[in-house]
Amino acid sequence: MVRIQKATVQDVNAIAQIGSTTFLETYLENTPKEAVESFVATTFTVDMLTADFHHENNHYFMIFLDDTLVGYSKIVLNVANETIEGTQLTKLDRLYVLKEFHGQKLGAQLFHYTIQFSKEQQQHGIWLYVLIENERALNFYKRNDFKITGEYNFKVSETRYNPNYIMYLAY
Repeated sequence: MVRIQKATVQDVNAIAQIGSTTFLETYLENTPKEAVESFVATTFTVDMLTADFHHENNHYFMIFLDDTLVGYSKIVLNVANETIEGTQLTKLDRLYVLKEFHGQKLGAQLFHYTIQFSKEQQQHGIWLYVLIENERALNFYKRNDFKITGEYNFKVSETRYNPNYIMYLAY
């Protein structure tokens, strides 16, 4: 049974673990190990995530298969992007599912749940950064009607930037 629920600050340890694992699974294929480990060490800490929960525009959602946490999403409401016209836009900051659960449509379920929440908050669209080399993610977003609006150099560490597309879906 699949269950999706809004995360609370009490869930930061679980989110930190899933975030670290999925980021390593995704980026170690094409990014130096030191850069990926640096990003994980500074981004997925309990302190950093706890502080993140105290921003009212940040929303986290967790997806469970039976009683196992298999992924999470994070959105930030009302975030503009220079490549996109309009206001009341949501940034899809993270959509992570553990690799061992890929192919089960869990990411799609979490994605649609997250989109619905964004719409309920009177947002007019959603945008994200996606690694140009991540064909699996690019294909997923294209199938869901996202359009590429630009490019962005995503800072992984002090010495490493990865090329990303900026993608957007209007509601």
